[in-house]
Amino acid sequence: MALLNARDEAEVRKQLGQIRDPVKLVVFSETLSGAADLCAQNEQLVREVAALTDKATVETLNLAIDRERAEGYGIERVPAIVVEGARDYGIRFYGVPSGYEFSNLIDSMIVASTGEPGLSEETKASLQALTIDIDIKVFSTPT
Repeated sequence: MALLNARDEAEVRKQLGQIRDPVKLVVFSETLSGAADLCAQNEQLVREVAALTDKATVETLNLAIDRERAEGYGIERVPAIVVEGARDYGIRFYGVPSGYEFSNLIDSMIVASTGEPGLSEETKASLQALTIDIDIKVFSTPT
């Protein structure tokens, strides 16, 4: 059974029309973990989204088997999604991006495809002034 209905697919396809360059969605899952059902749902959602544009590809990896790749991406738990454009911008999703988080997945694909975060010049200047790396994590609950 599809996770996206026809109306959602049409809207997502329209939004994904903003993708400029190719985007890769790297999905980390495990079928033998307590999160197997969530991993399956996450994989299905990502595949449905990627199917709505010819500029997105999906690579599915197993956290336990593909440990070196997981470590390279900094992935420690599943389900997880890495959103990559021309390079890895550090965009990660843990859990299934549903509800309000779904629009963030779509937005991150668009941003990764352009390499432009859409920040004001003032914000960019403030970020350039930072002298240490900052790791930002956003936590949300399912909606």
